Amino acid sequence: MRLGGAVAQRLEIEPMRPHGGTHPDRGEALFGVLESLQLFADDLAIQVKTLETYRWVASRWPAYHRQHGVPYYIHKTLASLRDEQERWERVTKPSLDQRTRTHWWTDTAAKQAVDQKFADTTSVQQKVERIHDLARDEQVAAAVATDLLRRPEVAFKAMTDTTARHLVNRAQVDQARQAGEAVRERTPALPRIERSRDFVELVGACSVFVAAVGRVLPTLRGHAFTAEEKATVARNLGRARATANWLEAAVESGDVSLDEGLARLLCGE
Repeated sequence: MRLGGAVAQRLEIEPMRPHGGTHPDRGEALFGVLESLQLFADDLAIQVKTLETYRWVASRWPAYHRQHGVPYYIHKTLASLRDEQERWERVTKPSLDQRTRTHWWTDTAAKQAVDQKFADTTSVQQKVERIHDLARDEQVAAAVATDLLRRPEVAFKAMTDTTARHLVNRAQVDQARQAGEAVRERTPALPRIERSRDFVELVGACSVFVAAVGRVLPTLRGHAFTAEEKATVARNLGRARATANWLEAAVESGDVSLDEGLARLLCGE
């Protein structure tokens, strides 16, 4: 499974956090999780829910537990298994494919493995997990959510959740944007921008830097920097500024070459 490059950057930009976040006091952080991911999604012109899905799946599968040759969608399905050891062991034991008589993961086999785990539901939490499992498909989830939100009591309670309210608002904005894009697609004179994988990783690298500084710097409030620490930060700031200038010049001119002096600076010489 490939979760490297641009996909892994989703988790780098905003690591999974405990309830309450790394900074319970939102005033101390430059960006919240949703804001940070939304900025990255806006830069790439994709849905933020896509980034959130990649981020969640990546968090459930550390790099050393991902199985090469097993498709991403299988890892995504098995990510529903809550117990880590069970999840990591289960992915190494694909079911027997009756058609080919070989052990190989199929979408049906992965879903059956999760269904078997949640076959017995007794507590409220187990029932909630079961509903989530049955609504893995986006179309099914959307249909269920739509039906439930038609119940006034459910809609009222759902909108008391800050995250749910934010996502509903973002969905309205995204729908308006898609409507505008549909108009542009019907107008041949408007150019379409192809975003390559390298471009996505470049934008992601910028987002990682901004998000990391915004996350770490507030934790140093009241810290008295020593002369050595100041020199270290100044040295790295020089490299960051040089890199930003190089990037800006490359975007303007199209020349991505690296002169010898800049190369030595970036290497810390």
